[in-house]
Amino acid sequence: MGITNEHLQTNSHTTFMMQQAQPIHTEDIMTLLVNTAKWFKANGSSQWNGLLEGIDSHRTEEAVARGDVFIATMNETIAGMVMLLKEPSAWDKNLWDLSDDEQNEAVYLHRLAINRDFANHQLGSALLTWCQQSIRFPEIQKIRLDCIADNPFLNRFYQTNGFVYVGEKDGYSLYEYKYEK
Repeated sequence: MGITNEHLQTNSHTTFMMQQAQPIHTEDIMTLLVNTAKWFKANGSSQWNGLLEGIDSHRTEEAVARGDVFIATMNETIAGMVMLLKEPSAWDKNLWDLSDDEQNEAVYLHRLAINRDFANHQLGSALLTWCQQSIRFPEIQKIRLDCIADNPFLNRFYQTNGFVYVGEKDGYSLYEYKYEK
């Protein structure tokens, strides 16, 4: 899926460019993810702590190579990113209790991250809207995501942005967004 130079407008009237991440972006993406994990930790959340220990459970470098990572840029600086896995990871299969026939009905959203230099531009909401409205995958009926259940900010954020809470498993809140037909 080749997404290149698509404009992304936020509610704060800031314009970013959306594109599919390329291998050349990997180092900057990893820096963004580690910085986001540090920000989570500083704000009392253990979300993404593995990244601070060098553990990348979502194998970001491989996801970039597969074309599963999308970035929002401004003046060639990565302002935000999102990972959309067309095939569920082992993490997703376990968390969502997937059977073989369910595995291709959803895309799995991971690693929504905002560069703190671009905070307060409503970029996170704009990225979710982009995922909901601007990109589609054949045979995909919904977007699924998870976050730590005890993070009230993230739980409220996803619900405010159209995701429906569908349960909790192993300390993680599960959310879905169903595409309109």
